[in-house]
Amino acid sequence: MPSYTVTVTTGSQWFVGTDDYIYLTLVGSKGCSEKHLLDKAFYNDFERGAIDSYDITEPEDIGDIQLLKLEKHKYWYKDDWYCRHITVKTPSGDYLEFPCYRWITNDKEVVLREGKAKLSRDDVTQVLKQHRRKELQERQKLYRWKEWYPSFPLSIDAHSHSDLPHDIQFDSEKGVDFILNYTKAMENLFVNSFMHMFQSSWNDFADFEKIFVRISNTISEYVMQHWKEDFMFGYQFLNGCNPVMITKCKQIPANFPVTNEMVECSLERNLTLEQEIEKGNIFIVDYHLLDGISANKTDPCTMQYIAAPICLLYKNLENKIVPIAIQLNQEPGPENPIFLPSDAHYDWLLAKIWVRSSDFHVHQTISHLLRSHLLSEVFAIALYRQLPAVHPVFKLLIHHVRFTIAINTKAREQLICECGLFDKANATGGGGHVELLLRAMKYFTYESLCLPEAIQMRGMENAEEIPYYFYRDDGLKVWEATQNFVRDVVNIYYASDQIVCEDEELQALVKDVFVYGLRDNKESGFPKVIKTKDKLIEYLTLVIFTASGQHAAVNFGQAAADQVEGIFLNY
Repeated sequence: MPSYTVTVTTGSQWFVGTDDYIYLTLVGSKGCSEKHLLDKAFYNDFERGAIDSYDITEPEDIGDIQLLKLEKHKYWYKDDWYCRHITVKTPSGDYLEFPCYRWITNDKEVVLREGKAKLSRDDVTQVLKQHRRKELQERQKLYRWKEWYPSFPLSIDAHSHSDLPHDIQFDSEKGVDFILNYTKAMENLFVNSFMHMFQSSWNDFADFEKIFVRISNTISEYVMQHWKEDFMFGYQFLNGCNPVMITKCKQIPANFPVTNEMVECSLERNLTLEQEIEKGNIFIVDYHLLDGISANKTDPCTMQYIAAPICLLYKNLENKIVPIAIQLNQEPGPENPIFLPSDAHYDWLLAKIWVRSSDFHVHQTISHLLRSHLLSEVFAIALYRQLPAVHPVFKLLIHHVRFTIAINTKAREQLICECGLFDKANATGGGGHVELLLRAMKYFTYESLCLPEAIQMRGMENAEEIPYYFYRDDGLKVWEATQNFVRDVVNIYYASDQIVCEDEELQALVKDVFVYGLRDNKESGFPKVIKTKDKLIEYLTLVIFTASGQHAAVNFGQAAADQVEGIFLNY
């Protein structure tokens, strides 16, 4: 009689074990096995982190194993179980791996298939084809698109974190981590006891030191010592938490009437401003997206303001990028002067502070929220809706978008909702951040999300001309490594462009992202179909890099003091 050894691995998170009855059925090419109760006498099966093995004997040969059915029946009370994977040793000595990685929460049957990655064209039996279709049908019922706000990228259809499918919710440890980190951020910033300090005038610059009372590390101490200096101000545009704004200046904008006479004392090469521009030594940062954005009015006792500055920067003889002119709003005139390093000390310092404040708003709302979190959620939803777990692209991407939907849902609950943290501690709160995000959607393009092209579009690609731009240097290495890995995977499963074109599941994913996630926005440049291997490699690299390298660049550069706005944490 054929004998099988079944090994079941339970998850290692908190509260994942079960005392319920677990039944298993093997589905073979020649028939199904009996339904076996997985239970060992005088033994507590399926505990947290457990690896339990069971011997199963069948009276007849059931052929090649195609599917595995799991059932859980209540023993005493509702007792959810998280199964990682199941391994079956066949009578011939082969080992078949059946990935699960999901919560089994009720008496509904769960059907698993062997984990080897396969395209739909590789499934030849009707059983496997039907399983593939049924899996997607069930997922599409669970993962539905929803409009969070008109013209925003669509998000998951869930009002709160608890409404999400159980498999994508934070597990217990992550939930506790979120609460602890949120509380720590509030504590670091003294938001509860010092909120008046944020919603009223600062008394002097020493007040800034209060922010860092409980944030003590080498970087924060260095920033505290040098934040007023021009070299630190310029350096942050290259390697701070928002290193995507600085652009090589090819021409002074008409609404920024900087003259050579204004800045000649800052130029070190005995060249005119025009000549410095031609040499590639002048850079510009323009916050025109903030022009006219409504300032926060949620506190009637506090007046808040938003600037839309333009900042001109210069690469000096030490190859440091330093500011040489700042205009705080877009419309030039007597009420909107151009500030210079030669101005009074505090006038110049305040002008730089306003620029940094504007950079903060653009960073949090556009660089971080829109171009990292919301976009990654679009990819994640489409992935769950259109690709079965056995699809190689699903296997490639799933780890990079893990918890993305959950953290974004938490953010919509607590941060960017009405009366959320943005409204309490951000000048663009009360609706300004919504206006800003809507404007940014007009500049939200596929090309700008491909790092090599994005760097070139800003004229920042030359490492010899622009040294110490580590976001570019390190980012391009990460992009290239990701692209090479993706290329290797694509080459395994797609032997030709024709196979790419014929992969209906892949094309459905790309279409779902474009038509639903990105609202059929043709100006975005996102493809609706993918016809070549090269385009597929680029597309998948963009997805992975957005969720990993790019998010790391705009998230982890935040000081702990920025956790109030950057509570997206480590996800």
